[in-house]
Amino acid sequence: MRRLLRAAAILAGVVLMTEVGEAQTGLLEAAGRGDLAAVNRLIAAKADLEQRDGQRQTPLLLAVAGNHVAVAKALLAAGASPNAQAANQDTPWLLAGASGRTEIIAAMLPLKPDLTIRNRYGGNALIPACERAHVETAKLLLTSGIDVNHVNNLGWTCLLEIVILGDGGPRHQQVAQLVLDAGADPNLADRDGISPLQHARKRGQSEVARLIAAAGGR
Repeated sequence: MRRLLRAAAILAGVVLMTEVGEAQTGLLEAAGRGDLAAVNRLIAAKADLEQRDGQRQTPLLLAVAGNHVAVAKALLAAGASPNAQAANQDTPWLLAGASGRTEIIAAMLPLKPDLTIRNRYGGNALIPACERAHVETAKLLLTSGIDVNHVNNLGWTCLLEIVILGDGGPRHQQVAQLVLDAGADPNLADRDGISPLQHARKRGQSEVARLIAAAGGR
């Protein structure tokens, strides 16, 4: 009987250690693979929501990267930070903007993400969203109070990135109109003094150029 009790105690201890270990490290793996059931179980087990991997990525950042919307929402509801910065300077908020994760951005907005944190290019979430023509994401970001005239380390605003790195097509036209309507300065030039309108004309982006000129661009 004593041997059976001892064996049962050892087994219970092993199970407990496994559960503790999973709570300490398993949330990263579960979030990264989009396993909502496992994430919810680990949240209930009081797992550390801000645990980090080797690149200092949090579970929420991994959920954003994988576009695991339900997992991201569960983590946010549990208190995960949209501002936790990884080694490459990404935060869940910044990556969601750059990746066009509109539904996740919507879930983050009530938490008032820190709009002063910059990515590795010195940019905010709006600049890459515009450059990649994530129209709906940009539209939502513009409701957050984000700086539409922020200049990144390259000396470019979101409007300049739309022109310089965009293709001038319909989606880039839409984000150009969005940021101009939101107060983007059409004459805020790059470090060489070249304006968005000049860049657009040089690249043959006639419709984007028309939009910029209509907003007072020179």
